[in-house]
Amino acid sequence: MEPMIRPAKRVESVEEYYFSVKLKEIAQMNANGEDVINLGIGSPDLPPADTVINTLSRNAALPGSHGYQPYVGIIELRKAFSEWYKKWYGVELDPVNEILPLIGSKEGIMHISMAFLNEGDGVLVPNPGYPTYSSVSKLVGAKIYTYTLSEQNSWYPDFDALEAADAAGEISLANTKLMWCNYPNMPTGANGSMELFEKLVAFGKRHNIVICHDNPYSFILNDKPLSILSVEGAKDICIELNSLSKSSNMPGWRIGMVGTNSIFLQWILRVKSNMDSGMFRPMQLAAVEALGATKEWYDNMNGVYSDRRELAFAIMKEIGADAREDQVGMFLWGKVDGCAKEICDEVLYGAKVFVTPGFIFGSQGERYVRISLCCKEERLKEALERIRAVKRG
Repeated sequence: MEPMIRPAKRVESVEEYYFSVKLKEIAQMNANGEDVINLGIGSPDLPPADTVINTLSRNAALPGSHGYQPYVGIIELRKAFSEWYKKWYGVELDPVNEILPLIGSKEGIMHISMAFLNEGDGVLVPNPGYPTYSSVSKLVGAKIYTYTLSEQNSWYPDFDALEAADAAGEISLANTKLMWCNYPNMPTGANGSMELFEKLVAFGKRHNIVICHDNPYSFILNDKPLSILSVEGAKDICIELNSLSKSSNMPGWRIGMVGTNSIFLQWILRVKSNMDSGMFRPMQLAAVEALGATKEWYDNMNGVYSDRRELAFAIMKEIGADAREDQVGMFLWGKVDGCAKEICDEVLYGAKVFVTPGFIFGSQGERYVRISLCCKEERLKEALERIRAVKRG
């Protein structure tokens, strides 16, 4: 008999990422000549600045550029991140011991979880929220406590409800080590505020819970980028992830960072240094160039997204979804009457347009759909016309 091999239990606890599965289906549809317009993925289609690409190319041609790099990143990059935080967020971060470059901020979710969570420790995860928060928590054997975000509460955490659930024994804040949050919020487009961040910091300190703020969308269609680390005393209890994927149109480059106090950073580094061998030096130098972007750069980029968002609003209306005007970030989130999954399937198989059903972000997203703005205007216009044709028979 052949041996019965089973995967580790941690693998059995998670499913393949929804978009991984759906993109394979869309690829097959395209291979069959169906020309699907993908409005699902938040992968910027705009290019980085020419100076960023030129910096990468120039340094990649140097013979000394191809060796292993420091696990903590080159000092030029850490200083650039520090200056970026000071300029745009008003936050002082020591480039020597409070900033750690990452190979994309998504890997930071795993590093942080491995550094802080023992098996059975509690972690607070938003519903709706980024699915990776839950999947990584499952992989490390943590106990997930979901907390509800509702449109009635502006998609903010209800701290009174959390305290009440703890008092009722429905969750254990004493057992909870981490709380994940992200503002500007994905998927809802809700913006953050200093009042919210102050409440999060106070909540973390009151219950000895590390607040992990994921902050990749703060430059997209947002007049004033905010960091939770700007709250007084936030570094004592908070960790912030950030990324160049959205703000600099560099998703495939996988360049992110984590900022926090020096002790937390050392714990995260213990995990990271055992999982990779540093980032390609020319990419780090190109990231330094990207971090020096001017206000004009961000304004030009947001001008494109603003025009696209108007078309996304029209698509939302055509599929019967109601989208709030005060959203920020690179998605549009809309509420539908009926089953969002059925509506999205109707649009995909009837109009050959892929729109994300909100259920993948949690039960609170079941009556919502999400549209990405990472699609050129002419394709958004075509998507709108296709959907109109299907809806009007």
